[in-house]
Amino acid sequence: MLNTFFVVLIGLLGGAAVGLQSPLAGAISQRLGGTAGSFFVHLSGTIFSAALLLLRGGENLRDWRTLPWYLFTVGLFGLVLYQTIAVTLPRLGSMTMITLIIIGQLLVGMLIDHFGWLGVAVHPISFSRVLGVAVLMLGGYLIAR
Repeated sequence: MLNTFFVVLIGLLGGAAVGLQSPLAGAISQRLGGTAGSFFVHLSGTIFSAALLLLRGGENLRDWRTLPWYLFTVGLFGLVLYQTIAVTLPRLGSMTMITLIIIGQLLVGMLIDHFGWLGVAVHPISFSRVLGVAVLMLGGYLIAR
């Protein structure tokens, strides 16, 4: 039970980090442009990741050559995310922007779970999952209006 509590707490911490990161990245993008903002977000992420990697003894970095080619597209999705933030934040505000991003994540996550893409455990689309996403989409509509 305690282990689950800490896992949920870590998940909430990650959500808080995204909630803070998005408006900060948006502020950079508004001043420098979307692509320049993305560059600085990824550059600072590289620096912090390198420091943590050094502290962790390199983990399994030497095995990077064994990764399938499509895993190297992950940075492209980060670029898409920060371009999205650059466009939506100044026009819709932080809460609506984050809501839209979360709804998009849930829809893609539901498909990934349903089909077991990318090696995740299969969790079929069910009425309760669709209802949950629909309720969140209704919440997104109420936030955005």
